[in-house]
Amino acid sequence: MIIFENQNDLQLYLQNEGINKKIGFIPTMGALHDGHISLIKESSKKCDLTICSIFINPTQFNNKEDLDKYPKTLEQDILLLKKNECDILYSPEKSDLYLAGEKVTKYNFKNLGDVLEGIYRPNHFNGVATIVEKLLNIVKADYAYFGLKDLQQTMIIKELVRLKKINTKIIGLATVREENGLAKSSRNKLLNLEGKKTASLIYKELLLISSSLQNNDIDSTLIKAKEKLIKNNISIEYLEIIEINSFKISRSINSSKKHAICIAAYVNGVRLIDNLIL
Repeated sequence: MIIFENQNDLQLYLQNEGINKKIGFIPTMGALHDGHISLIKESSKKCDLTICSIFINPTQFNNKEDLDKYPKTLEQDILLLKKNECDILYSPEKSDLYLAGEKVTKYNFKNLGDVLEGIYRPNHFNGVATIVEKLLNIVKADYAYFGLKDLQQTMIIKELVRLKKINTKIIGLATVREENGLAKSSRNKLLNLEGKKTASLIYKELLLISSSLQNNDIDSTLIKAKEKLIKNNISIEYLEIIEINSFKISRSINSSKKHAICIAAYVNGVRLIDNLIL
């Protein structure tokens, strides 16, 4: 695996070695887990070159404390990438991607960015889209892979690519889970064993909600689910059913459209998100 810290060096390499090759790209913030590895493996099946980036993007954090707490495991991440035959790692400093004093780009994602994460993490998606646009323009990959645990983010990035006419196909892959159902996440490293056990109830409740929707009584189903999670010391930020393409909150299930149950919750002070596509 070749490691680049400078975008110009990476681009020069790709201009020479990437000619007539399919390029797959996985942008990450490190603290890699099996979910990231599943993206790398999928890229390796389809592409000639697989590139992973590790950059903890400061502009997508709503508070400095959350940024400071984010796990930093670069040495372990490099070993994991080598083990799983990633071809290139791009691991830049902030100065390689942002000019001094540079502000995030303001995008108009309409309803995609106005609900759920858009409410509770104001300006988060502008930060995500700013860095992803930069990275996609640097790498110029044929395919970029994202985990559907971050469903709203994946839809935002698909819209970004459409708005900016970026010639990269965005591919979302299914959420990878622990044996107990907990969605794989870099933030799981902040949970102790008891916290992980408690957090596993989130996915179990999503499954129960899904099986309880036959009568289409969404409101009462979600109220009962919230009450049960709260009794188990899980603090709910949001729990909603949305229509995936528009991300509009649904009060009934339309069989002609795709829906998902989306949740953000806190376990022992750690914010977790998850979803179940119906």
